[in-house]
Amino acid sequence: MIAEKYGDQIQAILARYPDKKSAVLPLMHLAQAEYGYMSRAAMAEVAAVLDLDPTHVLSLAGFYTLFYEEPVGKYVLEICDDLACALCGAEEFVQMASRKLGIPVEGTTPDGLFTLKTVMCLAACDKAPMLQCNLHYHEKLDEAKFDALIAQLRAEAATVGD
Repeated sequence: MIAEKYGDQIQAILARYPDKKSAVLPLMHLAQAEYGYMSRAAMAEVAAVLDLDPTHVLSLAGFYTLFYEEPVGKYVLEICDDLACALCGAEEFVQMASRKLGIPVEGTTPDGLFTLKTVMCLAACDKAPMLQCNLHYHEKLDEAKFDALIAQLRAEAATVGD
């Protein structure tokens, strides 16, 4: 449980807010970092720490796109396919990424490294096609840049895994 493992961190987070309920999003991020996604059990843990109804945490997990209610890969590749990006080739880029990774949109590679998602807007319309990988932007992408990014992430994962 996060309460036992991260007790000091939780207390530091709680100290930054005027009431416990205000700390819900940072504690959800902590739980997701621990478990890889916001499972129902993780939501219940956050709710218990904050003395909240678990449905409150569930509603936040459903509203905010950076909380994943299903397991995801180590690297979540979110490609913007909103209108401006679509006009700059985002739809074709999504198809290429799907083909290169061998997974459909919303899928995760068998090795658990990559999850491919589309999102409506990442506020970088002038830099499309672009993607966000674990909160880091990669802009003005093409097939070669995508291949290089995937190779870099695979190498990073192999190094971290050692």
